[in-house]
Amino acid sequence: MGTHLSATVAEGRAFMQFIGGKPVDALSGERIDVVCPSDGKAFASIPASGAADVDRAVKAARRAFDDGPWSRIPAVERGRCLTRLFHLVERDGAELAALESRDTGKPVRQGRADVPATMRYYEFYSGAGDKIHGDTIPFLDGYTALTLREPHGVVAGIIPWNYPLQILARVAGAALAMGNTLVVKPAEDASLTAIRMAELALEAGFPEGVFNVVTGYGRDAGAALSAHPLVDYVTFTGSPMTGTAIQQAAAINNRGVTMELGGKSPQIVFADSDIEKALPVLVNAIIQNGGQTCSAGSRVLVERP
Repeated sequence: MGTHLSATVAEGRAFMQFIGGKPVDALSGERIDVVCPSDGKAFASIPASGAADVDRAVKAARRAFDDGPWSRIPAVERGRCLTRLFHLVERDGAELAALESRDTGKPVRQGRADVPATMRYYEFYSGAGDKIHGDTIPFLDGYTALTLREPHGVVAGIIPWNYPLQILARVAGAALAMGNTLVVKPAEDASLTAIRMAELALEAGFPEGVFNVVTGYGRDAGAALSAHPLVDYVTFTGSPMTGTAIQQAAAINNRGVTMELGGKSPQIVFADSDIEKALPVLVNAIIQNGGQTCSAGSRVLVERP
């Protein structure tokens, strides 16, 4: 059944991005074919957005932050929205797994494994929002010094193609729990579950404009998003070269960034190890998810007897 779902899900669908709580096409009308890497066939399409579409999304997020209730409602209420989102991911887990598998080309088994990991992010952050407090700092007699934790504002999340569902949850869960609004630019190679999550966020009760998704090429939509003056913080997972370009663009506006760039994880085998037990672990560490994992065991260091 899982293989059948992976082969037929979303066939022929023209997906839309989500801006201000509404599904919209790119202003240019241009689209990108969605190709399944496992068979090389185009099976759907997404908008090929540019700077004008990014501007619409960022301004929608800005309005939702400045004028909407999201940044000012009690943190416990934000947590309840995330809890509802967690349950919707659980409800639609089979659909999300099949969509992730078809879009990225990963085995259905891996797509299914990504769903509980995604759920765990939303579950964790649903309870974290009202646990973050400021500090009262000892100071001079007669003075009170304190720190307040405040949201950044509009957070831009640029998401890679290897674990789009999981990494989106990691970014969105943290940003939304703290009262930020969000503009997500998923990889053009793997945008479908991000679009579906924007739909589910509306169903979970997130106000319009809080969770926006813009699709398109990195050189167009991604570059415009990282350099947009109304974006307050940028997160990115991907290559060091692209991360450098995003940091430079964000620096022009003096914006903070969080970068997860590359990975080189050694597997260490000591001389007294049971090699027969170690070998399956070593092999799985590099071939799991097609080797497209930041923690993939890309080096093996073996101690000489």
